Amino acid sequence: MGSGLGKKRKGAVDMGDTGYNKKDWEAYRWCVNNDIAISPKAKSATEWYVTITNKGRTNVSPEAYEKTIIWQKCFEYCKYYYDKYRK
Repeated sequence: MGSGLGKKRKGAVDMGDTGYNKKDWEAYRWCVNNDIAISPKAKSATEWYVTITNKGRTNVSPEAYEKTIIWQKCFEYCKYYYDKYRK
């Protein structure tokens, strides 16, 4: 079994780097632990929507985002829910 760090496969999609910000990941983990799913959904090989599933309802962002920006938007939504519902 490989580590996954080898050559990229032909046709592999590059979604950019998620980055590492402790506060962003704290909000992301809080959302996961509270059944709020926020993730990218492919529009094409170069653009993604943000999907949010909360309390059984799924919403998709009206705008599509390019690589790296998609992660910023996902974490932005995580922070929104984290700040809104955290007690």
